[in-house]
Amino acid sequence: MAGKLSKEERKALIEKAEEDRAKHPQKKTKSGFAVLDEEAEKLEKSN
Repeated sequence: MAGKLSKEERKALIEKAEEDRAKHPQKKTKSGFAVLDEEAEKLEKSN
């Protein structure tokens, strides 16, 4: 349900996301699709 968020709710979500990024910096500089492809390969091999 991606309904309309109030400005306050959106701001809180953005702040939380930024805090999470600060605590867990991205080590990889790959695009999201490259990471997804890798995950898909791992899943295929595990099946």
